[in-house]
Amino acid sequence: MPLLVFSLMLVVFGLTTGEFVIAGILPDVARDLSVSIPAAGLLVSAYAVGMIAGGPVITTLTARLPRRPLIVGLIVTSIAGNAASALAPTYPVLLAGRFVAGLVVATFFAVAVATAVSTAPPGRQASTVARLTFGMNLGMIAGTPLGTFVGQNLGWRATFAAIAVFTAIALALVLRSVPDRPAPDIGSLLGELRVFTSRDVVLAIALTAAGNLGVVTVFTYMAPLATDVSGFSGAALPLLLLVYGAGAVAGNFLGGWLADRALMPSLAGLLAVLAGALAVGWTASGHQVSAAVLWFVLGVLAFAVIPGMQTRVVATAQAAPTLAVAVNASGFQLAAAFAGWLGGRLIDGPGPRSMYPVAAVLTVSGLLIALYSWRRDHRRLAATPSPRQPVTRQ
Repeated sequence: MPLLVFSLMLVVFGLTTGEFVIAGILPDVARDLSVSIPAAGLLVSAYAVGMIAGGPVITTLTARLPRRPLIVGLIVTSIAGNAASALAPTYPVLLAGRFVAGLVVATFFAVAVATAVSTAPPGRQASTVARLTFGMNLGMIAGTPLGTFVGQNLGWRATFAAIAVFTAIALALVLRSVPDRPAPDIGSLLGELRVFTSRDVVLAIALTAAGNLGVVTVFTYMAPLATDVSGFSGAALPLLLLVYGAGAVAGNFLGGWLADRALMPSLAGLLAVLAGALAVGWTASGHQVSAAVLWFVLGVLAFAVIPGMQTRVVATAQAAPTLAVAVNASGFQLAAAFAGWLGGRLIDGPGPRSMYPVAAVLTVSGLLIALYSWRRDHRRLAATPSPRQPVTRQ
């Protein structure tokens, strides 16, 4: 793997760990800062709101900056946010730290993908993106369980400190490998933003938000679901996160393989199966063995839909793919922000177990968007006149 791709993949690993590790240390944070579990869940929302705001705004404002200083600045901001989280003396300061850490993530993903692809050999762009995205899988399967283990044994502050240190090490590799190139030649700001007047682009971003909302709600509150509903001990959480992460790796490759062959049919089918798996969670979560299997299945399905969703955005936003990918990441985080709030309300109301059927219904909303988009594609194809076939004389 080229050093450039490897260094960017390490940063993706650190960012992903910082985003998802809160699921494993949520009770520790709540206990240490004397806040409720639902209040601690809003830390996920703060990170997500940072991504939602930062994705379109920072990507647009920095579109004309040279790529190397831009990437470095984004990584330094993330390090500062995680360091502030580790040192936060109060809950409001921790909320601010999570917001800052999330502020640059969507832009970094978009710029990192564009930079890696621009240096890839001909015909290797897709595999280069897959290697970069593998950092996200590693963050799930290794970083999140490891960060949870560190938090349970050294305190949750040590988790955020470790993420900041690791990302700083990755930054050193980025400084050695990212070429110093001028900013890309783009059109006017109005021309870039005009891509969002396309209904297909808006539907693709809405599909990302709605299709992920249910499973993100369940994952955000994995700790109380595993301990209070399934009867696991707190010590079992890193193992459950590892199980979920293993499913995520398998799902990433499965989803990419399916999307290459039938994009919208595979997305619709995966969302239908995901909704069914979440509905089954109402009963399966009551037993430890079936709950462990459920977490693996949810990891597979949650990440199997991501390659297709990203591909759909790029395919519908060819005029401004970098901005569209950043906004799509914001769409995912919009789901995460709402998930942090919604899960807290369900815990305070009907109880944590109710998340499973509610998440299933929310996933069906994403399925309906996928089916509608698929139908639009069929109508467009049917309305396009086929090229006249030449007559062959025998």
